[in-house]
Parts: sequence; structure tokens; C-alpha cells
Amino acid sequence: MTDDVTRFAPSPTGLLHLGHAFAALFASRAAQETGGRFLLRIEDIDATRARGDFERAIEEDLTWLGLSWERPVRRQSEHFADYAAALDRLKAQGLVYPCFCTRKEIASEIAESVLAPQGPDGPLYPGTCRHRGSMEREERIESGEQHAWRLDVERAIAFAGSALSFDESGSGPRGERGAIAACPEIFGDVVLARKEAPASYHLAVVVDDALQGVTLVTRGKDLFAATHLHRLLQALLDLPAPRCRHHRLIADASGKRLAKRDSATALKTLRESGWSAARVQQELGFTSR
Repeated sequence: MTDDVTRFAPSPTGLLHLGHAFAALFASRAAQETGGRFLLRIEDIDATRARGDFERAIEEDLTWLGLSWERPVRRQSEHFADYAAALDRLKAQGLVYPCFCTRKEIASEIAESVLAPQGPDGPLYPGTCRHRGSMEREERIESGEQHAWRLDVERAIAFAGSALSFDESGSGPRGERGAIAACPEIFGDVVLARKEAPASYHLAVVVDDALQGVTLVTRGKDLFAATHLHRLLQALLDLPAPRCRHHRLIADASGKRLAKRDSATALKTLRESGWSAARVQQELGFTSR
């Protein structure tokens, strides 16, 4: 077994909760099992929501849990050039196109379609801008019209040239394990960049993992579907394909997955109420060391 490189990659848009603690401990233990390395990455590409105080709180919580990681920490906001280079490569390959549709226009078109296809994140983009001519695209971009860059997934799959798969070394949502055939078309023509976000999660994560030498991607089962798209992007950009291990999600007493947007109890609150790091690990099924 090789020395695995794993990572915990939170967004500094709120305080960590027990679900984050499980993900961080899971990634750290996975690296320890092979004598490997554990990394912390701050996914702060969304400048409108990321905050420095939340980043400091993340490091404080992880230190309290007994975790340590290599430095310097990679912050996405410091590496926009890496994502731009990846997007430029896809542009040069003719695999992305500018989309001028507003969210309202897309929603309206989907609402008018009785058989609008569904993807993991909801209705798929109907492809309105996919067939616009190059002259029209250039004129609208030069005029300053706002646009996003979408992956032409059908063309991208053809460009990849062969059937793709990824190695699920844990267990997916339905018990999947081993070589899984990648089906990136389930996301349709997904957005890879917008003006306010120079790279989507999907593009940034495959670039980051490659540049950081991550060999084992550990994350929750809710992100299992995203791996299908990530495998395609890795192939298009000639990036290595890490093994994956999708772990269980931590839920509240009602069975609902813990989430920042639902004001899940923060680790800081638990700590201030008297919880110890050992208790957190025991509650999550880890044996304190």
C-alpha cells in the first residue's frame, strides 16, 4: 500500500460542526493508516462569503481535535492563475463555450419543458447557448456582456476518447466499490467558471488535488456523483485520478444531514459547553489516541 496523501478542504463560510469533524478525522486517519500525509486546503474561492475569522476558527477547531497538517496551507484565492490556465486549455480544445443566459432565463426555459432532464443537482441546463455561432459569441463577449463558461459535455466525452472509470476504495451511496464507470453526462453542460467565481468547485478541486499530489480523495457520500464529472475533467486536463473513499454523513436527531445553512451546532459551541476532543471522537465512532 502506498503512502497516501489526503486532504480536508473546508470553505471558510461558517463554523465547523460534527460533520466537518468526522470528515477531517476520516481523512487524517486514512493518511495515518499508510504512513502518508494529511493536508488542509481552504476553499475560499467565493470571496463574497469567505471570511478570515472563519478560517482562523477552522484551524483552532482542528488543532483542538488533535489534528496536524502540512504547511503552508493552500488557499484557493491565492491560485486563480492555476484555474485560469486549466480553463484556457479547455477553451483551446474547444470543449467549453460562453453562456449568456441568466438564472431566471434558464429557470423559465426549464419550466416550459415538460420533459426537462434531471441531474444530481436538479434540472439540467437546456443547452440554449451551446449552438451559438462563434461570431455572435465574440461580439457579445467584446461588448462586455456577462457570461459563464460551460463544459460541452458531449464533445468533452468524445474528446476523452475512451471509457473512463474511477477507483472507489471505500463504499459509495449504494455500496459501490472497485472500478466505477464514469458517467459525467449526468451533470449536463455544467458551469466551470463565472465572473464572480473564476472556477467552479468541480474545476478547482481537480486542479488543486493534482497540484497537491493528493492520492486518496475522502469526502461524504453526498459528493459521490461529482466524482463522475471530476474523472472527465482529469482526463481532459491530463491530470492523475486519485482513488476515492466516500464516507457516511453525520445527521442530527431527526436524521437530517448536518449543514451550516441549518445552523448545526458548531464545534466551538460544543467545546465551550464542556465537550472534550475525546468525546467528539467517541461520538463520531473514532477511538481517541
